[in-house]
Amino acid sequence: MSQFKSAEEAAAAGKYVRRVRSFVKREGRLTKGQAAAIERQWPQLGLALEQGLLNFEAVFNNSNPVTLEIGFGMGHSLVEMAKNAPDHNFIGIEVHEPGVGACLMAAEDADVSNLRLFNDDAVEVLEQCIADESLQQVQIFFPDPWHKKRHHKRRLIQPEFVAHLCKKLKPKGVIHLATDWENYAEHMLEVLSGEPRLSNLSTAGDFIPRPEERPKTKFEQRGETKGHGVWDLKFQKAT
Repeated sequence: MSQFKSAEEAAAAGKYVRRVRSFVKREGRLTKGQAAAIERQWPQLGLALEQGLLNFEAVFNNSNPVTLEIGFGMGHSLVEMAKNAPDHNFIGIEVHEPGVGACLMAAEDADVSNLRLFNDDAVEVLEQCIADESLQQVQIFFPDPWHKKRHHKRRLIQPEFVAHLCKKLKPKGVIHLATDWENYAEHMLEVLSGEPRLSNLSTAGDFIPRPEERPKTKFEQRGETKGHGVWDLKFQKAT
């Protein structure tokens, strides 16, 4: 925990420290295509913790709003969103290198230039590289549900983490979450509803229909054919 003896001490100093990791680092093996895409595309699209606090205008050469996606998996939906919104900038964070390679392959095929990627832990990226009140949106789709009750403490969506995300959002910025685990959806709703800076954009005060801008994943489509539900949430930061 670096120079701090506890998470409470870090919080008092204005720093957020995650106590329990929400992911298991699975290295996986890069395909030749993924490795080649990283070699070709990383110099243009890759970002690193060592760069420190980012100036988005310098990174993207424009002043368009920025969406941050945490845990983009193989990146197909992230690339599709970037392609469909050329007047918007996207930053993706993924700890698994094969996913980064796959995302870069898709980005190359789609010829998108409004996308940048981190292959790092999201908490470290947020702490070291993302300025306060700089993001228009944070999106987290289908994070690991840690479905066993004894593992619920590992879930990414926790009050401290959401409070940290709020610091990074601009006024009127949005947090968009999606999950296919009803228990996790209820947990997400409870956590987001408990953050005083956020208000629910659902008119019913709970979940929203899938927004058109969030593409359906193949996994999601397969689940729907089996009658599995998906829950989307959007909460907006106050002005």
